[in-house]
This record gives sequence, structure tokens and C-alpha cells, in this order.
Amino acid sequence: MRTLAAVIFAAMMTAPRPAAAQADEIQVYDGGLAAPGIFNLALHSNFTPSGVKTPAFPGAVVADRSFNGVPEWAYGVTDWFEAGLYLPLYTRDRNTGWGLDGFKLRTLFAVPHADDRRFLYGVNVEFSYNAKRWDETRFTSEVRPIIGWHLEPWDIIINPILDTSYDGLENLVFAPAMRVAYNFESGWALAAEEYADYGPLGHLSSGSEQAHQLYGVVNHTFGSMEVEAGVGVGLTDATDRVTVKLLLAHDFNKRPRRLVK
Repeated sequence: MRTLAAVIFAAMMTAPRPAAAQADEIQVYDGGLAAPGIFNLALHSNFTPSGVKTPAFPGAVVADRSFNGVPEWAYGVTDWFEAGLYLPLYTRDRNTGWGLDGFKLRTLFAVPHADDRRFLYGVNVEFSYNAKRWDETRFTSEVRPIIGWHLEPWDIIINPILDTSYDGLENLVFAPAMRVAYNFESGWALAAEEYADYGPLGHLSSGSEQAHQLYGVVNHTFGSMEVEAGVGVGLTDATDRVTVKLLLAHDFNKRPRRLVK
């Protein structure tokens, strides 16, 4: 844990401010891990029928009527550590058509058996290599602390995310995500999720420039296949008006577990 803390601190000291870009993954992490020695695969897909029409920078992917996706490959290393790879990231937008956006490496550390605990915690660190159409900065990172409570039948999960482009602590972007879910006895879950972007810590964005999107989400597990679907509505002018997301995940361990991740 001391080594992990040192890595995170070093990343922040050289730290990132990513330009606003599309979201390849719209998800709240709950600390759930693949079992040791097991590979899991998740397919993230989202479509924005009504979104921001102005590119974040010249040549950038435009959100409006764009489709984004990525397969997420995960491997359980220990009962507290999962390694992941997002490859390939891809997008189709109305201006540039289909294209590859880069890839991401992920390390997720969490308290063992987080799904079965009343209180859970962990941290996820991602390192991204970005195509020019996806981000102005070639290398960026995300540090995602994970805090949550399983209060049967309710779940409350908070991810106070910090994004970095390795350009100083004052430019760390605060982009938290939160999920509140109700788990039915039938195995279905109904949730509200919020994804926000407050801008850099050194000079937070004004209210109208902040991004806030509220999602209604449903989850269910069918054997080894987990499904999560949701519709998000933007609450500010800086946010995409409507986004639809779909997550399909296969647990090769075939052990049913929650799909909040």
C-alpha cells in the first residue's frame, strides 16, 4: 500500500488535466474483483443521440450522435488486486467516422470480497495512451478512490475521481461519480447514478461550465452474463443532453455477483 501511495502521489505531482473528451466507460466502481486466476470480459457501449456539438479542441471527436465503445479485459491477480486492459477504444462520430482512440491499463486494489461487506473501499488507477482525436495530451491518468456501503437492500457507492494530464496538482480535474441502488429479491437492481466534472482543483469551473449528468440504470445477472443499461440526462449546458449506455459482462468464474463495479 505504501508503494501504491507513492505511485499515485508521483502521478499527481507530474499530473494531468485531460481535455474534455468522450466517455468510453460510464460506470461506478464498487470494488468487485475477478477471482484470482480468472479472466473476465466486459463490453462497454454508449451512444449520444443529443450531445455537445462543439469539439473540445480542433480535430476532436464530437459528442453529438457519436457511438463509443471498448472491451475491458480483467484478470484477478489476488483477492485484493485486479489488473485490466481496455483495448481497443473506438468511436464513430458524424465528422470523422470510425476511428481508434488509444488504450488504457488499469490496476484495481480493493478490500477482499467487497461484494459481501457492509463497508467497502479501494482505489483504481488507470494509465491512458490517447489518439490525437481523443485527447490533446498523449498520456493521461485517472485515480479513482472507491468508498461504499451495502445496506441491504440498498447500495451507496462513491467514486471521488481525479483526472490528470501530468501538468501540476492545481490542474487535477475533480470528476466524481456516485450510485444509489435498490436491489430487488428477483435479482434486478434499479439505480440512480450521477457523473460530474467540476474542472481543475486550482480553479473550479463556474456552475454553467460544469458537467452534471444523471442516469437511471437497471442491472441483472443471467447466469455468467451480467447486463447493465441506463439513460443519462444532462443537467447543464456543458453536458450532453441524452446518453444511452449498455454494459455486457461475462464472468468466466460463473459466480454471480453485483454489477456495480
